[in-house]
Amino acid sequence: MKVLLLNGSPRKEGCTFTALTEVAASLQEQGIETEIFQAGNADTENVKAAAEKLKSADALVVGSPVYWASPTGQIIEFMDKLCSLAGKDMLYKPAAAVTSARRAGTTATLDVLMKYFLFYQMPVVSSNYWAMVHGNTPEEVKRDAEGLQIMHVLGNNMAWMLKCLEAGKNAGVELPKTEEKIKTNFIR
Repeated sequence: MKVLLLNGSPRKEGCTFTALTEVAASLQEQGIETEIFQAGNADTENVKAAAEKLKSADALVVGSPVYWASPTGQIIEFMDKLCSLAGKDMLYKPAAAVTSARRAGTTATLDVLMKYFLFYQMPVVSSNYWAMVHGNTPEEVKRDAEGLQIMHVLGNNMAWMLKCLEAGKNAGVELPKTEEKIKTNFIR
């Protein structure tokens, strides 16, 4: 099993990366393979590279710092393009969002990121609190004991979800049948 973690920060090894690294470590302790992908660049080739990795991933974690009480513009653009290109490869895969902030705006950021998962019928994996860390630098994030525990629990919960889905699959439980989407036009 493998989890793809998207770092939506323009800072390759900043606070969001630090949070994702903690989630990845927890998953690895549970025998789950991980890859942190730098998604801070929404150019077509980078999105295509992530889409290719998403095909073989069993789950997705998307991380973003808070910029003006919202995810970064880079990760929003990246996710918009990724969903258009590889939405079919997101269906029914467990997903989680994490965010990092100096102080506030985290729940609003999580809300925006969750919408991508809900559209593609992805089971959302939670933790023992909202999936956020606080700090202005990676060193400060590493001192956020509560935030690091939240990331660790998130990784454990993701591993549990993946193992439950695998057990269900091995027992013959099939994915829900995908229905043709009905698109209503409200203009008469």
